[in-house]
Amino acid sequence: MSRQKVKPMTMDQGFELIDAAVTKLKRILEGKPEPAFGSHEYIENYTIVYNMCTQKPPDDLSQQLYDKYGGIFEDYDKHTMLPSIMEKHDEYMLRELSRMWDINKIMVRWLSHFFFYLDRYFITRRSLPSLTEVGMTCFRDHVYNNVHFNVKQVIIALIHKEREGQQVDSALLKNILDLFVQSGKGSMERYEDDFEKFFLQETASYYSRRSSSWILEDSCPEYMIKSEESLKKEKERVTHYLHSTTEPKLVEVVQTRLLVLVAKQLLEKESSGCSALLRDDKIDDLSRMYRLYHEIPKGLEPVAKAFRLHVTSEGNGLIKQAEDAATSGSVEEQVLVRKIIDLHDKYMAYVTDCFQNHTLFHKALKEAFEIFCNKKVAGSSSAELLATFCDNLFKKAGNDKSNDDSTIESTIDNVVKLLDYISDKDLFAEFYRKKQARRLLFGKFNDEHERSILTKLKGQFGGQFTSKMEGMVTDMQLAKDQQTGFEEHIKNGNTGKPKGVDFTVNVLTTGFWPSYKTSDLNLPLEMVNCIESFKAYYETKTKHRRLMWIYSLGICHLNGRFDPKPIELIVSTYQAAVLCAFNNTERLTYQELFEQLNLSHEDLVRVLHSLSCAKYKFLKKEPASKTISKTDSFEFNSKFTDKMRRIKVPLPPVDDRKKVVEDVDKDRRYAIDASLVRIMKSRKVLPHQQLVSECVEQLSRMFKPDIKMIKKRIEGFDQQRLLGEGY
Repeated sequence: MSRQKVKPMTMDQGFELIDAAVTKLKRILEGKPEPAFGSHEYIENYTIVYNMCTQKPPDDLSQQLYDKYGGIFEDYDKHTMLPSIMEKHDEYMLRELSRMWDINKIMVRWLSHFFFYLDRYFITRRSLPSLTEVGMTCFRDHVYNNVHFNVKQVIIALIHKEREGQQVDSALLKNILDLFVQSGKGSMERYEDDFEKFFLQETASYYSRRSSSWILEDSCPEYMIKSEESLKKEKERVTHYLHSTTEPKLVEVVQTRLLVLVAKQLLEKESSGCSALLRDDKIDDLSRMYRLYHEIPKGLEPVAKAFRLHVTSEGNGLIKQAEDAATSGSVEEQVLVRKIIDLHDKYMAYVTDCFQNHTLFHKALKEAFEIFCNKKVAGSSSAELLATFCDNLFKKAGNDKSNDDSTIESTIDNVVKLLDYISDKDLFAEFYRKKQARRLLFGKFNDEHERSILTKLKGQFGGQFTSKMEGMVTDMQLAKDQQTGFEEHIKNGNTGKPKGVDFTVNVLTTGFWPSYKTSDLNLPLEMVNCIESFKAYYETKTKHRRLMWIYSLGICHLNGRFDPKPIELIVSTYQAAVLCAFNNTERLTYQELFEQLNLSHEDLVRVLHSLSCAKYKFLKKEPASKTISKTDSFEFNSKFTDKMRRIKVPLPPVDDRKKVVEDVDKDRRYAIDASLVRIMKSRKVLPHQQLVSECVEQLSRMFKPDIKMIKKRIEGFDQQRLLGEGY
């Protein structure tokens, strides 16, 4: 029995069935009374398409079906969707567009199911646009392209209303703007050209108007609050309905109009600008200023400049105060340095908190402090003042055991920070070492504090900076051990102890300590016996070292037997030698003392002045005057008395500032020579200017090199041919 041949389905028959299904789908989407599609209807429609596509040529209707599919969308878009949208206005037009866009997406989904066989085989083989793409393209070409201009204007108008405080439908705007994005078929070109470009232009115009109004009416803090709020709302706008790629462009437009173009005018507002905020300690407003400008390229530079100028002005004010308060060339360095430390703490807190440790503000703070910290005050350099401050701090701490160690440690930290701003660090080191030496030798120190500052200085400026200072501290510890050994030596009877005399010696290493003037002072016999006793002990310890006695640094405790009562006198070795000269005689002339003691005229004048013309007159001078001359004669004042039982007799200090500066200048010449040799050994040949520049760079960490001195040293090397062929 033969199978009956099935007659092919014609195009008209198939299209008639498909049109019926499409009509039903349209009625459902338009909300008309129509039962939903059942599963059997879906299968029937799919089968119709399947049959039309699987017929053998020439009855295969795949291409006609593909064209039919596109025609359905084109017809519906042109004759139903577009007219429905165009008859609406303003927000109603957006709602209708949104509704039609949703209908289009549903139509694409359903019809793609019906025509699925085309997608699976025909479209794949022919490399044609997919069914989904055809539906979307039709909507773009016949609906979107005809309405996007009007839609864009409505959206921008609604955003303007929202900026003015009115409520808008964010979900509607998001849906419409998604249509702009999807119309680009994977590209942002449509969204950018058809909407974003115009939106950003309108935004620029809007905030230009706002800025012009605010800058005239509001103070700097008020203006910044409004700007910050505007930026916040624009970012929220992106979150709610704009595409994420718009955010950086939108933020840049707002920042440019509200902050960049008016930066100078805003920051320099007379009574509320950056300087005024710094002056009035407006922490919150300064923090807001940082937040607003740090996201703008180079936006913080004018803020940092204003910060630097303000701090410089404050620091210069402190220097002027100190200059005005200086009496007879004496600077109250304790007051000045404390104020500078407080100023640094205050503005470092600004850098840390308000300006979030930004490098620009660290640099600005550093530059400001470098300006006024390197100014002289009443002839005293900042290096000397800081060294004197440290000396007073440590002497006080050494004398007063009740001092708070944490406070002193904090002060030490601040001193090291300030020193970083001082260009002549080598000058500080020399002044500090001179004063440290006196503290150590006269027992006015706390070992823990001395070592603490050296540790911090070493960490900041390197081991070479503190090597001599550390050597002095170590010497003092060794000296204690040496003294213990000496006392044991005497106790064991190895050396006769001078009768009625206690004797302490500090043996120091010459290379660590400052250079001191030596003299061949003729000591009293009691002192000579003490020295001989120690020499004998020291020779048992080493044969390779020679002791050189520095009498100018010695301290003596004498019993002054005055008629009213005995008084203990604390004097220098020079003063003790002069007083002891009166043990065997009542009266001596200046010339007799000069010959007997073998002191220089300068030293003898200082000593005699301290004993006969100062507060305590242990010697009577003839003639009675306030100056010492070579024709004077002196007599022991046996009638001297005082309410104190112990008197420390000061010796007028010698101003060694000039010598310190000379020593530092000499060391700098050596440092320049060493730097030049290091550079040339490494580089072999260098242009003159580059050699000078590299030398300056190497040395600037310790001091500010004098260009003329560098060139002079180069000339000296050139003449000695130490640098070989050119430099």
